[in-house]
Amino acid sequence: MARRGGLGKGLGALIPPGGAEPGAEPGVGLQEIPVVAIRPNPYQPRVQFDEEGLSELAESIREVGLLQPVLVRPADDGFELIAGERRWRAARRLGMQTIPSLVRHTDDATTLEQAVVENVHRAGLNPLEEAAAYQQLIEDFGLTHDEVATRVGRSRVTISNTLRLMQLPPTIQRMLQEGRLSAGHARALLGTPDRAYQEQLARRVAAEELSVRAVEDAIRLRSEMDGAGASKSRGATKGRLRPPGLLELEELLGDHLQTRVKVSMGDKLGKVVIGFSGLDDLERLYVLMTAGDSDPDEQAAASS
Repeated sequence: MARRGGLGKGLGALIPPGGAEPGAEPGVGLQEIPVVAIRPNPYQPRVQFDEEGLSELAESIREVGLLQPVLVRPADDGFELIAGERRWRAARRLGMQTIPSLVRHTDDATTLEQAVVENVHRAGLNPLEEAAAYQQLIEDFGLTHDEVATRVGRSRVTISNTLRLMQLPPTIQRMLQEGRLSAGHARALLGTPDRAYQEQLARRVAAEELSVRAVEDAIRLRSEMDGAGASKSRGATKGRLRPPGLLELEELLGDHLQTRVKVSMGDKLGKVVIGFSGLDDLERLYVLMTAGDSDPDEQAAASS
C-alpha cells in the first residue's frame, strides 16, 4: 500500500494555514515543512525513544496519515520542535519529505491551545480525528482528561472512550476514518485485547454489516470460550499433553470459519466446539461447512 502523506483533518480542521487568520503574523500557522528543515528541541527531556512504539506510530501514519501536526518555532537555520518529536522521527522513518507543522512562537502556545479547545466540538471531525485532537491537547499542552472534558463541554467518560480509539490497530483506524466502521463498532472491538481477532471481526463488520450488538455478542462468546478453554487446559496439563498438531488444527479451523474453535480428544472420541453469535452467524457457518456437499440451488436457498 502506498504511503498516505499529509494531514487528516485533526487539528488541521481547527487551525487555518499560515497567514489565514486575520491579523496573523506572516509565516505563523499550519504549514507543510520539509522534514530535514526541522531539528529536535535541545531541551527535550526524553533521551531514548521506544523502538517498538515508533514502529507502531509509523505504521499508523502509513495507514491513516498524520492526524496530529508537530509544533515548531522558527530558528535561525530552519525550525525547532516545540512538541511532537515522536511524530517527526516516525515521519523520517517513513521517508516523508514534508510534515504538517503548526508554526508558533513559544509564547503563542496558550493561544493555540485555546483555539483548539474552542473549536474541537464544532469542526465536523470523524471519531478518529476527534480522538487525535484530544490526544494532542493532552500530549502537547499537558491537559488532563478532566481538563479536556471541561474545556470542550463533554464528559470525562466521553473523552476517555474517544481516546481509546487510538489504541486500535492501524488497519481498523483506517476503516473508521473511511466510514466503513462506526464509532460504536470500534468501541465494541476494544472489548477484546486480541488485535488479530479485532481485525478479523472488523472485516466481518464491513462485509456482513454486523450490528454493534452482534460484535459485542461475538466478543463476549469468545471471552467465555477462552475462559472455559483455560480451565480445561489447566486440567489437561495435570493429566496428559494434548496430541501434537491439535492446537494447529484448532487455529486452522478457526481461521477458516472466522470464529473460535476448541478441539478436545479423549481415549476414543473427540469433540469440536464452534462458537457463533446468533442465527445469522450459525447459518454462515453452515454454508462454509457444507460448501461442495450440496447442489448450488440448495446452497443458495440456505444463504438467502
